[in-house]
Amino acid sequence: MKRRFLNLGRKWLSCSRQVKRLVVVAFDICSLLLTVWMAFSLTRNLMHKPEGQEWLVYLLAPVLMMPIFSLSGIYGTIQRFNGFENFITIFKSVFFYGVAFFCVVLFVPHPHITIAIGILQPLLFLLLTAGSRVMVRYLSSTITVRPEQMCHAPNKLLIYGAGSAGVEIVNSINRSRKFHLVGFIDDNEELQGMAINRINVFSPKQSEELIQRKEVNTILLALPSVSRTRRNQIIEQYRKYSVQIQMLPGIEELAEGKVTISDIKTVDIEDLLGRDQVPLDHALVKKSITGRIVLVTGAGGSIGSELCRQLLLAQPSILLLLDHAEHNLYTIHLDLTLRHASLSSETRIVPLLCDVTNAVRLSEIVRVFHPEVIYHAAAYKHVPMVEHNPAEGMRNNVLGTHAIAEVAMQHGVKSVILVSTDKAVRPTNVMGASKRLCEMILQALSEETGHATCFSIVRFGNVLGSSGSVVPLFRSQINSGGPLTITHKEITRYFMTIPEAAQLIIQTGAMASPGDLHLLEMGDPVKIIDLARKMVELSGLTIRDHENPEGDIEIHITGLRPGEKLYEELLIGTNSTPSANPRIFKAKEHFIPWNELQTELEDLTTAITNNDIPHIKQILQRVVPEYQPSITTTDLLTIEQKKTAKNTPPPPTTATNRTGTACRAPKNYAPNPLHKSASQTPLAPHNPAPPLPIRPAPPPDDRSLIR
Repeated sequence: MKRRFLNLGRKWLSCSRQVKRLVVVAFDICSLLLTVWMAFSLTRNLMHKPEGQEWLVYLLAPVLMMPIFSLSGIYGTIQRFNGFENFITIFKSVFFYGVAFFCVVLFVPHPHITIAIGILQPLLFLLLTAGSRVMVRYLSSTITVRPEQMCHAPNKLLIYGAGSAGVEIVNSINRSRKFHLVGFIDDNEELQGMAINRINVFSPKQSEELIQRKEVNTILLALPSVSRTRRNQIIEQYRKYSVQIQMLPGIEELAEGKVTISDIKTVDIEDLLGRDQVPLDHALVKKSITGRIVLVTGAGGSIGSELCRQLLLAQPSILLLLDHAEHNLYTIHLDLTLRHASLSSETRIVPLLCDVTNAVRLSEIVRVFHPEVIYHAAAYKHVPMVEHNPAEGMRNNVLGTHAIAEVAMQHGVKSVILVSTDKAVRPTNVMGASKRLCEMILQALSEETGHATCFSIVRFGNVLGSSGSVVPLFRSQINSGGPLTITHKEITRYFMTIPEAAQLIIQTGAMASPGDLHLLEMGDPVKIIDLARKMVELSGLTIRDHENPEGDIEIHITGLRPGEKLYEELLIGTNSTPSANPRIFKAKEHFIPWNELQTELEDLTTAITNNDIPHIKQILQRVVPEYQPSITTTDLLTIEQKKTAKNTPPPPTTATNRTGTACRAPKNYAPNPLHKSASQTPLAPHNPAPPLPIRPAPPPDDRSLIR
């Protein structure tokens, strides 16, 4: 019988919209006439049989009702999705109809047509109309459940937070049929033991026993306005259970206070490691950004893209996006264009393809657009990748930073802010040493006279979720079933969320003085193995180890990579002072005067052009005395050249074709005097590896970048 009812209901739902609308209109008219009859019968205490002018009331009731209901839009809604707003509309429509019906009753001269009928009939009609909509919604939610959904047990859910957000999400959860709601959890003792919409409210202590008894597998944090610290405490409380923890976003992200199941998101590690935000000095940021022309290099990268989003909120007059990766630049430009439309901002967004080492192109961009502030976030930052390609890493990071600085001074840019890294402190890898050298370039130029550019540096640790970060790697490994790969059990890092880093960078630039080196307070360092465990547990899974051989995800230790450190630091010395923002500190660190550093940069440019890795590392050790490379040679090109030199026999003096006969040059052939054979090209004294069989044309002399 139940299955027959469900099949009948599904056939009804499959009918066309016009058929359904006609049925609803017919039902309302029948309900209207029925309530008129009931009003007459109840006021006279007998079964009413209309006579004479009483028929006029039956006739006028639909005439009054139809225009009012049609104009109110009641018949333009989908009945099974009606919410509270639709019932308000029904109430208003019946009210206006009741006023009109009451007036008609007053002016119809008949002893049996009394004022009581004019009051009672609209009330009865309201009950039938609203009740029918409630019934349709309830039956529709029952009918839309598929048979396979009825056979399989849904996820069992506890909602932490019996406030407005938790209550609002209940209807969406019940309608989705994805979860079976076991109850609410709330810290408020006044709510504990009570019921909301027939759903019991439990205390946190009761919930722990409930998780095991009811086999709860999901906890939803419906606390959009709670502090990050408190949210972390709640999550830590339930980490020992095999439950997936989900949450609603912040209150500012929930439009108009309406909560739907699509707002639910999985708790990410960013939600645990991020700190409560410190309010920005918006007046200071507005003074330095609003209405100005701002350039962001590396605009398509992790930090650069978030910088652009935050800068757009400050409404500069022009926001210049500079990146050499076409896809990244396209992505951030599209994202900002959509945000720009929703913000009704007057900011002009300009995407510019450019390599930061191209001083000519940079100079043209700055000359044409006249940026007042430059955020230099363009850099190669992946430690092993730069370690295996050191010449390119140095060219992009060091020569790119120097090119930006020279162009900024040449065209009178007011402020240049370099985005640096904690890997610049006592570096053991090329990437960290290159960023320390970038810092020293700006520090040295700040002491030079003859220019008005304010150079400053902001240094911080890892950002959660950035490209090359461990978090996206772990997330991918968890989704594929593991294992999680960690280089060392004791490896420790500082972490910060990308939005927090971007906001602090903007504030740092607004409060900077020439030569300032700012440190972002990173909180406590985090062991990567603890980070991995938390990410697994947040996914509702368990670690597989000798204590739990039946676990879901295993952790493998792979060993430190070339140039990787166990611990990171933010400060070379101990000299740091607080600033107006409690998350930002100032520091003074040693650097080489510009006249000495300029000579080293000329030597470095030549070494980069020749891909002379030993000489590059010698220069780095001279300029950055803290740099102690862990491995002598890691350049993949040099390693491959040495392999080729060992395995390749010397070439024959006379080349032969496939048949073994000598290959002769065609008549009238004259070799290009600009091309030399491999045997005519002497090896550089510092590089014993032979050149590749085909040598590329040398790049233009980068010495033009040196002032």
